Amino acid sequence: MIKEVFTQIAQNKIFMTTISAWLIAQAIKVIIGVISQRKFDFRWFIGTGGMPSSHATGASCLAAAMGFEYGFNSPYFALAASFAIVVMFDAQGVRRATGKQARILNKITEDIYWKGKVPEGRLRELIGHTPVEVIGGFLLGVFIAFLAR
Repeated sequence: MIKEVFTQIAQNKIFMTTISAWLIAQAIKVIIGVISQRKFDFRWFIGTGGMPSSHATGASCLAAAMGFEYGFNSPYFALAASFAIVVMFDAQGVRRATGKQARILNKITEDIYWKGKVPEGRLRELIGHTPVEVIGGFLLGVFIAFLAR
């Protein structure tokens, strides 16, 4: 039974294309990080933030793949596209604002720490995406879905 479930998942072309798109976006982030920082950091592969947005890539790939498979006037595409819009808005809006707040709180904590009053503990600052990172992820996702059709 479990083997059948995994077999069905592996044979789901839309799901596998979407997962592949996410992995490609994460790999691109690592390549950009290695080139720009001249070092490798595994956190770039599993972390959030950076160019391109893997959230936007996966969500837009899913929506485009649903559109190519079932038609862009289908309820499947409407559902996936609505999901993609929410994901992309969140990636560049709410999560980006959270990252800005973390940066400010880290600075405050650092100032207090150096005065000897609070032990240092840093918050993650690279949480959200710029609009350009989201657009880059969107375009990458649609392109991958187009190639996989």
